[in-house]
Order: sequence, then structure tokens, then C-alpha cells
Amino acid sequence: MSNTKKMLIEVARQLFAENGKKDVTMNDIAEASKKGRRTLYTYFNNKEEIYRAVIDKELDTIIERLTVVSNQKAEPDVKLTNHILVHLDAVKDVVNRNGSLRADFFHDIYEVERKRRKIDVMEITLLRTIISEGIEKNIFKRMDVELSSIIIFYAIKGLEVPYIRQNISAEFEKNKNSIVEFVFQGIKKKEQTKFIK
Repeated sequence: MSNTKKMLIEVARQLFAENGKKDVTMNDIAEASKKGRRTLYTYFNNKEEIYRAVIDKELDTIIERLTVVSNQKAEPDVKLTNHILVHLDAVKDVVNRNGSLRADFFHDIYEVERKRRKIDVMEITLLRTIISEGIEKNIFKRMDVELSSIIIFYAIKGLEVPYIRQNISAEFEKNKNSIVEFVFQGIKKKEQTKFIK
């Protein structure tokens, strides 16, 4: 992607964040970018197209952060814990950093979800790798890796909206580790108790 296109997307994101999507025009984006309408229309046909590019860019930051976690030199249970926490914080950061655009994300939830499908598949792949490694290292129970990855993914995803909307955020912040531990109860092997004769 060219630097000009990246810059136009970032300018549009800032304008959408400050004013909301419906109150921003292509002229506003062209003016704020100091590139002019001709340059803007070289890359984008309309406001909806640039809005979708903003969503794509923002969602890409989530998978980038999760990939960093996946590449950590850490045990699978630590990686999975970090994955869950980073997922929720990354989604919250993306929505919150976009100010007025936050309402549009919730209003256009179907558009956002449509765009998320690609990164959802990538995230499930990351989870599958972590779980497979945990089974190989005898940290996690033997299980259907594909199904377990999908279940954990949707469990995390189900917490996003309440976490972002602050319905559970204060409690979640205090009890993050308990929630993560709850997820682990289903997959982590129990310590074997050794009896002394």
C-alpha cells in the first residue's frame, strides 16, 4: 500500500473519530489531507470505500498484536492467557481510540463483522497452534483442537461488547485472571497428586 493511501486512511480515521462517519465528506478528507479531491478519488471511489479501509486498518492492528503474543517464547498456557487478555484490550483500544466512530462501529456491526471474518480465521489459527503446542507439551488435555480453538475464540469474542461498553470493565479489570482461569479449567491438565507411602 502506498504511503499516500495510508495517509488518506489515517486522515479519514481521525475525521471519523472526531465527527462520526455521517458528518464527514470526501471534501473534508481531501482538505484535511492537503492532497486534493483528485488524489483522494484516485484511491477511493466514495466515503463508504474509505470507511471500509479504515475498518480494515483498525482490525489489522488487532491481529498484529495477537501475532506478537503467538510468537512469544513462552509456555502455551502463558501464551493463551496473554492471547485472551491482549484480544480484549486490543479490541477495546481500537474502538475507544476512534471516539465518535465508536458509535458507528456498533451501528454498523454487520459491516464490521463482515470485515472481521478474515482476521477471525487468522486468530482461530493462532489459537489452534497454541492449543496444539499445549497438548504436545502435556499442559492441556487431549482434545479436538479445531473445535476447542473455535469455542475459545467465540468465548473471548462474546466478552468484547460488554468489555468495551464498560458493563463489566471495572469488574473484569479486577477479576481478569479469574475469568482466564475459568477458560483454562476446561483445557488445562490437572496436577497429579503424588502420595507418599
